[in-house]
Amino acid sequence: MTESQQADNRERILIVDDERFNLTTLHELLKDEFRIMVAKHAEQGLKAALSGRPNLILLDINMPEMNGYEVCKRLKADPLTADIPIIFITALSEAADETRGLELGAADYITKPFNLSVVKARVNTQLHLKRQSDMLASLAFKDGLTSINNRRSYDDRLQIEWTRGQRALEPLSLMMIDVDHFKLYNDTYGHALGDECLKQIAQTLQQCTSRATDFVARYGGEEFVILLPNTNLEGGLQLAERIRQAVHQRNIEHRSSPVADCVTLSIGLVTRKPGLEMEMSQFKEAADKMLYQAKHDGRDRVVGELLD
Repeated sequence: MTESQQADNRERILIVDDERFNLTTLHELLKDEFRIMVAKHAEQGLKAALSGRPNLILLDINMPEMNGYEVCKRLKADPLTADIPIIFITALSEAADETRGLELGAADYITKPFNLSVVKARVNTQLHLKRQSDMLASLAFKDGLTSINNRRSYDDRLQIEWTRGQRALEPLSLMMIDVDHFKLYNDTYGHALGDECLKQIAQTLQQCTSRATDFVARYGGEEFVILLPNTNLEGGLQLAERIRQAVHQRNIEHRSSPVADCVTLSIGLVTRKPGLEMEMSQFKEAADKMLYQAKHDGRDRVVGELLD
């Protein structure tokens, strides 16, 4: 593993503060252990929290245009950022100020000027608690075989992204993926190798999706789904084709397949245009229809449609 890959695996901390001195001080303190994201104003911080999915947010209270209390309120109101722990950093030292922050959902409160050892200790405490919380959540929302998200997790996430896309007037793409002739694979190689094949497919899907907002899940059996917020049809098709080719490159032997001598995928993709009025159930049915079309057309291919 390269040094850059190791850095990518470090926990992410977002610092939101309009004062350069504070940003620099906190960045220097934490950069060796964590991946640091910085935002110089509230709106930038809200966007960074959503796109970067940090493990912890250090949030200044006194900022122009929108203060930290309002930022915290908005983060806690969004299901995608609600579980990110927030530590307020502020010059306010009255008990009422601290109480207000904690009532809004902040995990801790650090006053300026910073005691650097205290900052580091509190950061490590909150990250430790977050790791424990995530571990418990993973038991309910992770697939036992592949260790990626499960069907229940996907259903919850789709509801969130569906509502968000409608509100933000952003496109939403959904990819349905099926391992071609997987029953024949199990009949030929046995269920143990079949399970190993599914693990490799899941790993490939995760490796091909690079954005924090991309959501990969096992839908059931040999079917997988990928939810792509703010992704147009062209972007979705490019990713789908990259995934199809990546599975080919794994060259998992499948001598019983009438499609190829290795494991292949059929992929159906749909994209909802911003502002399109339709039911979420129709969106899912349309993706399933595209997957059926990919199978009907000969499998080992991608079929997509823009819903309008």
